[in-house]
Amino acid sequence: MTTRLHFVLAAALLVAPRALPNGDPPPPGKLVDIGGQRIHLDCTGHGSPTVLLESGLGDFSPIWTFVQGPVSATTRVCSYDRGGYAWSDPGARPRSFAQLGLELRTALARAGERGPFVLVGQSYGGLVVRGFAARYRSEIAGMVLVDAVHEDQHVVYGGQPHRIRDEAKGRTAPPPHVALDTEALHATPAANAPPADAPLEAPLDRLPAAAQAVWRWAQALPTLPVVWAAETDWSPEELARFHAERLTNRATLGELPLVVIARTRGGFEGGMRISADSLERERLTLQKDLAGLSRRGRLIVAPNAGHNVHIEEPKLVVDAITEVVRRARN
Repeated sequence: MTTRLHFVLAAALLVAPRALPNGDPPPPGKLVDIGGQRIHLDCTGHGSPTVLLESGLGDFSPIWTFVQGPVSATTRVCSYDRGGYAWSDPGARPRSFAQLGLELRTALARAGERGPFVLVGQSYGGLVVRGFAARYRSEIAGMVLVDAVHEDQHVVYGGQPHRIRDEAKGRTAPPPHVALDTEALHATPAANAPPADAPLEAPLDRLPAAAQAVWRWAQALPTLPVVWAAETDWSPEELARFHAERLTNRATLGELPLVVIARTRGGFEGGMRISADSLERERLTLQKDLAGLSRRGRLIVAPNAGHNVHIEEPKLVVDAITEVVRRARN
């Protein structure tokens, strides 16, 4: 009892409120001090395993609004913001998956959140949770990938498709460590930041008004372009590593309970060096391959959703999480 009391008191000291500038919305959940850097962590519900929700590139924790509430009715669930996003302080660079994983795992431990964990990752977040699972495999009970990026797929940006791992330079990341990125913290606001009252594009405009207000605030923060660039700078190295690891073993997750959800609509346009039909065939083939990360994996195609399945068909995501939680418990 005495040991547990000391742990609770220590955790309480490490979960400290942060003074916010006037006009900044208060964070739900906690700001967890992990050693000079604070991570926003919002955990609700009770039960085990605990579900961890990992957002896509440039997305913030309110994007899980329609998922976190229903999941919290059956088990513990945590959404959070990666370093430099919304209320979370920017962390050390390079932004390798080991670095992101260390920050999240330390925040969970400092906040008293215990595994096992079911990881849920959307888009780029699917890559992040795979990196987390590689580092903390013994604590992982299952995984749900929501229209996640595959290491071999082409991603369209700048009007053309690119295979991200082709841009890898063979760099090796230093050991991860917790440190505040003061350079990013003092970044100057972007001249082209969206106005505070700008409407959000679909399907973000389906979020509740309060969540939309947070989103407009968060996307205008000067740290966001810096950490976004840092994540995309290191992604080719991580995807190249995933590709190399799976050349000899496609099922790198072994027997881990896994559900992969793929969108129905490809969203590819004409006028690119690779045809929209070819990109669509590749996308569906590689989503099926993601299900092969585990010998217990399966693929679901969302019947009425684009990339943001967790907003457009949240019940499908909730049901997949519930299935993996049940399989993990059994």
